[in-house]
Amino acid sequence: MLKAKITALGCYVPPRLLTNLDLERLVNTSDQWIMERTGIRERHIAEPGMATSDMAIQAARCALAQRGVNDPEVDTIIVCPVTPDMFFPSTACLVQNGLGATGAWGFDLSAACSGFVYGLTTAAHLVAAGTHKKVLVIGADTMSRILDYTDRATCVLFGDGAGAMLIEPVEDGEDYGFIDFMGELDGSGGDALKMPAGGSRMPASRQTVDGRLHFVKQDGGQVFKYAVRRMHETCRDLLDRNGLTGEDVAVMIPHQANRRIITAAAERLGIPLEKVLINIDRYGNTTAATIPLAARDAIQQGLLRKGQIALLAVVGAGYTVGSSILRCAY
Repeated sequence: MLKAKITALGCYVPPRLLTNLDLERLVNTSDQWIMERTGIRERHIAEPGMATSDMAIQAARCALAQRGVNDPEVDTIIVCPVTPDMFFPSTACLVQNGLGATGAWGFDLSAACSGFVYGLTTAAHLVAAGTHKKVLVIGADTMSRILDYTDRATCVLFGDGAGAMLIEPVEDGEDYGFIDFMGELDGSGGDALKMPAGGSRMPASRQTVDGRLHFVKQDGGQVFKYAVRRMHETCRDLLDRNGLTGEDVAVMIPHQANRRIITAAAERLGIPLEKVLINIDRYGNTTAATIPLAARDAIQQGLLRKGQIALLAVVGAGYTVGSSILRCAY
């Protein structure tokens, strides 16, 4: 099988900022309380007319322009949202049309915060099979639309944003690209982080709206403990399977859900914090967009250079778990 590599990366965040001081005026919270418990100082919020597909298109255009690829050259579009514009058509359809990627097929992949890493793995296998040459993976979410701004436990956590990566075959003689992936589902944690209403089990009604059931609900303590444990264990097992240690990793790029989750997992892996990309203070948890936003910052800050190994790690609602090792191609 052919190997696959990331050849371009583009990101977009809406310009409007919602700071902790702004939240102090909306809900019973404080900048100190938010910083101590989450590490978040501000997050980007989409304006009322902007949807998830709009941000996804902006990020995709940035990635394609970076690579010098025209829209019709894209084979496949994989979008990984939990906040699609609508149930159907898929966000991938809207992005394909917005880009003018007339030669592409595609689909949405739903795995909550793990969506982008799952999407990358799917794209890598499509390319490795030799059937696809240019696969666009997009993580985009407009979390501000499903937040209850009277619930201080959840409304402080999330922001809006998008990131896109282009996946292409490795050229002859190159030692770059995806090395390995490990994923896991644990549906027993489904009640710990969810949006209860709006689906087939609990369709929208006056009662669900009055009960504020179309917003994120979370058992924060349960999610925290599970995320720390499984992020550590999955990364440890993946590194062991490939004969690697934390010392071989140039940078760990974790899902940005909570600074304390990130630091605890890194410490258990023996990876020093100077080798861990943390940007949650500026973006909050952008769900499917956290990994590409963090990867961009890792490259811009010089933490990840061509030929170096990156470790991606994520835990999301479901529970979904994923980790991936890759050697940077640019």
